[in-house]
Amino acid sequence: MIKHFTSSVFVFGLVGGMWKLGVIEHPRLRRWMIAGGHVEPGESQVDAALREVEEETGRQVRLVRPPGPAVPPKFPRTVLTMPWWITEQPVPPDAHCGDRHVHVDHQYVGLVADPDEVTRKPEHLFRWAGLEELDGLAMFADTRLLVGGLFAVVPMLGAGDLDAVSMLTSLAGDVQS
Repeated sequence: MIKHFTSSVFVFGLVGGMWKLGVIEHPRLRRWMIAGGHVEPGESQVDAALREVEEETGRQVRLVRPPGPAVPPKFPRTVLTMPWWITEQPVPPDAHCGDRHVHVDHQYVGLVADPDEVTRKPEHLFRWAGLEELDGLAMFADTRLLVGGLFAVVPMLGAGDLDAVSMLTSLAGDVQS
């Protein structure tokens, strides 16, 4: 099976005092999705995540590291933001591959500083959606499942309160329900 590395980002912004998820309408699949796409030659998964968000939404994000061990101070190498999940998704032929293949998707969480700030014209239709709006959107079930758990922890992320135990407990509780 052919496998391609991809990166995607759950983009969150504080819109009117409420946390919302930024989604794009995928032109071919006709679904609301999180921004993302293929990792290009010479890019890391982090580079691709940041590029895809800006291309598809017109916005810049700050990626948020998931709970986990920190790198020791004075570590002598560049440390990239870890994805929250890495999943494999079988996909039909697309512009990158004429056969069925698998996307090995590195899924990140990103926050925008100002949800109204657009740095370039977005390639896709973009909207902000609150948790209560997700059931009414044509979305893939796996995205809806993961984002439900993220809505439980995004206030902690936005406040810079990276209490890993509380965060993991919230994620596990929401994802399993």
